Amino acid sequence: MIDTPRARWSVLAWALLCTGLFVALAVLVDQHWGPLADLDRSAGREPFALTSDHSWLRHLAQAIAIATHPNYVLLVGVLTAVALVTKGYRRAAIWTVLVLVLARVGYYAVKQLLERPRPYWPDPINPAPGWSFPSGHATVMAAAAGVTIVLSSMLVRRRGLRRLLSGAAVALAILVGADRVFYGVHYVSDVAGGLLLGAAITLFTLVAYDPQPRSIALAMEPLPEAIPSTQRRLAAILNPIKVDDPAGFRAMVEKMAQESGWQHVSWWETTVEDTGYRMAHEAAVSGADVVLAIGGDGTIRAVCEELAGTGIPVGIVPAGTGNLLARNLSIPLYLRAAVDVGLNGQDRAIDMVRVTGDEMEDATFLVMAGMGFDAAIMEGVNESFKKKVGWLAYVWSALKALMFPVIRVEVSVDGGPFTRHRARTLVIGNVGHLQAGMPLIPDAAIDDGQLDVVLLYPRRFLSWLPLAARVLTRDKRTDETITRMTGREVIVRTQAPAPRQLDGDLIAPGKEIRAECIHGRLLVRVPR
Repeated sequence: MIDTPRARWSVLAWALLCTGLFVALAVLVDQHWGPLADLDRSAGREPFALTSDHSWLRHLAQAIAIATHPNYVLLVGVLTAVALVTKGYRRAAIWTVLVLVLARVGYYAVKQLLERPRPYWPDPINPAPGWSFPSGHATVMAAAAGVTIVLSSMLVRRRGLRRLLSGAAVALAILVGADRVFYGVHYVSDVAGGLLLGAAITLFTLVAYDPQPRSIALAMEPLPEAIPSTQRRLAAILNPIKVDDPAGFRAMVEKMAQESGWQHVSWWETTVEDTGYRMAHEAAVSGADVVLAIGGDGTIRAVCEELAGTGIPVGIVPAGTGNLLARNLSIPLYLRAAVDVGLNGQDRAIDMVRVTGDEMEDATFLVMAGMGFDAAIMEGVNESFKKKVGWLAYVWSALKALMFPVIRVEVSVDGGPFTRHRARTLVIGNVGHLQAGMPLIPDAAIDDGQLDVVLLYPRRFLSWLPLAARVLTRDKRTDETITRMTGREVIVRTQAPAPRQLDGDLIAPGKEIRAECIHGRLLVRVPR
């Protein structure tokens, strides 16, 4: 993006270059420069003839022209903006609409100014009204490609997916431009002018209006501090494999911290052997006022477990695949926005859950523990596949594990008598929502001092469909298919060892889980 003056000047330089090339081309078009006119005629003759001679190519060219009409592209942009607003990215939504509207108005204004006639070919396929330079389709598609590239750089974490989306957007813009030549309604210079105009508008708008969310420090007054600190110390614990460019990420955090009034940033990196416990301990001892935990659910859990009870707030920067805690705390998944919340958000006391059981060390979790099907999902995820497709790896693993064998369980809540159940999965939840926002425990709250237990028992493969419908519609009925319980302490026993997980991390299979909710144990930074 344009986080530094150097980056801003670079974007401005490209904008000026595109504008200069466009103006030069427009002058040559307006002056009817002979070599350009000859080039347009020779370059457009054969593509048009090829399209005229093949009916399938004519239909394809017409379909592309209709599907990518500037008004339709603008409509898609408006719908995208609405989706961005619902996700909290208001500035990105405004910028998206602004770019596409300026592109739509810009090409029309230039056409009226230059009044270049359309190409004339014998037996035209579909004569188009209006003027020719620049191509409206090419202008708006170039702007749409620019919007796609910018939004992808903001919201898509995986470098491979970002490159795929950006490459596809550029390729589509070039395809639409070529289609206008093959369809016989534009010269090559019209398309080139449209692409340059669309790029220039996108870049100038990016310089003039930053689509990234404004820092909380700029948008809101600072929160009062009970004990004001003269030396605001920030500690950052980073899982380096979870960000594409660790050095660039560090630079961004340090710049944001400086702008938000933090005096010093200390860095630690996790390792395979230690997911964050030692680093969090050292950060606490060093006198940090806030600790940023940057990584997946495992890193977040380790840092939070170590800092529980210290009174030091944890800023959660979700850089993993699941990010369940961040989702349930409404922390943005856009890393820059999550860092901003960690630096300038408000503190919230949340519950933690102490866990014991057979064949396991004493531990804690923040989100949920599970036995059976949900743990089998984690067990069945291929890590290399997960790195390529992200959370879709969990979907694939879930489909393979849908008919996980039934387990016989006994459950005791708050010291009460054990009740017997049959289930394919059992979840002890501290929060309400799973992946993709599925409301498995809609009434659960992370700060109510209570645990929520859910047992799912679909008898047959197709029984998962009505069960999923009940979950998605927040149906609170309890029966043999869905059993719900609530309490501060929960004991679960099985007859045979079953797969188990804590916050998405597998632990050794076992027959028992004892969970106790520790109310308000941890301070985390959440959006204001």
